[in-house]
Amino acid sequence: MSKPDFALHHASVIVANTEVSLRFYRDILGLQQVHRPDMGFPGAWFQLGEQQVHIMELNNPDPITGRPAHGGRDRHFALTVSELEPIRELLERSGVAYTLSISGRKALFCRDPDGNAVEIIERAGAPKLADMIPLAE
Repeated sequence: MSKPDFALHHASVIVANTEVSLRFYRDILGLQQVHRPDMGFPGAWFQLGEQQVHIMELNNPDPITGRPAHGGRDRHFALTVSELEPIRELLERSGVAYTLSISGRKALFCRDPDGNAVEIIERAGAPKLADMIPLAE
């Protein structure tokens, strides 16, 4: 049997307040909000190329305090941008704390209002699929 050809469709994060999270994801980061069907609870979807980020306003079973200060040491999802510096300046103007990547790559980590970690990588320095070496099967 051949291997399935998986691709990432979306990543979801739990938030306490959709409107507060919209200010972060849509208004600060500038993600494109798209239609979301009624799912019986509040939330929003954002389109990024062929992938999406979903926010879901649900009771959070995970602690939001006590998370590592550096988002790279926590569960997170990563976005790429053509230039990182304008994003860094935008986060500073918006009062959003961030840490730079410890690896030395042009990347930073910030957190949404609910403590979900988001990595933002400058596209030119992002790992390329063609450069990845599969582990032996």
